[in-house]
Amino acid sequence: MPPVIAVTGASGHVGSRVAHRLAERGAAPRLLGRDPARVPPIVGATVAPAAEYGDGEAMRRACEGAQTLFLVSAHEGAHRVQDHTTAVDAAVAAGVGRIVYVSFLGAAADATFTFARDHWHTEEHIRATGLPFTFLRDSLYAAGLPAMAGKDGVIRGPAGNGRVSAVAHDDIADAAVAVLVGTGHDGATYEITGPEAISLDEAAAELSRVTGRTVTYVAETREEAFASRAGFEAAQWAVEGWVSSYEAIASGEMAKVSDAVPRLTGHRARTFGEYLREHPRSYRHLVP
Repeated sequence: MPPVIAVTGASGHVGSRVAHRLAERGAAPRLLGRDPARVPPIVGATVAPAAEYGDGEAMRRACEGAQTLFLVSAHEGAHRVQDHTTAVDAAVAAGVGRIVYVSFLGAAADATFTFARDHWHTEEHIRATGLPFTFLRDSLYAAGLPAMAGKDGVIRGPAGNGRVSAVAHDDIADAAVAVLVGTGHDGATYEITGPEAISLDEAAAELSRVTGRTVTYVAETREEAFASRAGFEAAQWAVEGWVSSYEAIASGEMAKVSDAVPRLTGHRARTFGEYLREHPRSYRHLVP
């Protein structure tokens, strides 16, 4: 029997792709999610009972018997780091032997992007367990760029003239599977990026080409960015995260381009234009 790989976020964009690919390769994925009913049925995979990261006992039960935990970062939240550490501690208590964590490009205690700080704290906690680990520091999802544009066709934010090496979910999943089924990755940190770093002006131009309407980028100041998002009535930590993601682009912290995808997978990473052509639903809110 192949070793069991516990895959979290199994109903999400990354986790579901990883689960399908593992099953296709004859691995033994165990699918974890908050709602098992939403986990896609996959031949060769088993589904664990419901397990939220913040529920240590449920996570421990879900991880029992697994050799590896593939930990997809939780949705942004005020208690995200605490939930991550609870999940990691539960995996250790269950006897998991390795953790592969989906982190973020430029994760650091003083990262401009506030959510990248969460990833750094999670990485540090995983290191402290003493377990073998691999960190996949993904750049901004390619799907996130069209989502930045409002229905009016305008991308607004304080990104200045910065650039971002956005990466497709499929390329992240391919790289993750290579690490999960391969050897020699213990202690490694891979920066998972697209093949190019583009400006938001260039992203808007690409969106204009595929949608047939004019999409533009308007560079805001920090104050303008907070003001333009006031109508969402979101929590302060959420708005700070949204605004600081643009500021991290402006600072150059999302511009790194690495060769990790081709090195791990044997194929080149998708460009933003290629991603859009493969995923027209990602920009359907912009189509006239």
